[in-house]
Amino acid sequence: MYRLPNGQMRIEDFVLPFEGKLNPDNRWVKLSQLIPWEEIEKTYAQLFPSDTGTEAKPLRMALGSLLIKEKCGFSDRETVEQIKENPYLQFFIGLERY
Repeated sequence: MYRLPNGQMRIEDFVLPFEGKLNPDNRWVKLSQLIPWEEIEKTYAQLFPSDTGTEAKPLRMALGSLLIKEKCGFSDRETVEQIKENPYLQFFIGLERY
């Protein structure tokens, strides 16, 4: 089972505590704008034709995490820790808030 996201996420919509804002010049923000997430999501969603079972994670989360892991040379566990600690990585994988 798979649900398509509601469209491309904008940097202005990412919520940081204490009303902070992400820097649009950050490398992860720039990279996120180069990837055609919505187009890839449509193809990815076709891999999950059933309406039953556990809902799959969004492609942006799955592929984004893999890109972070490979680009930075992290282990699986370190990738998770880095994402938990870094709002830019959270934005990159499609999370809406820190």
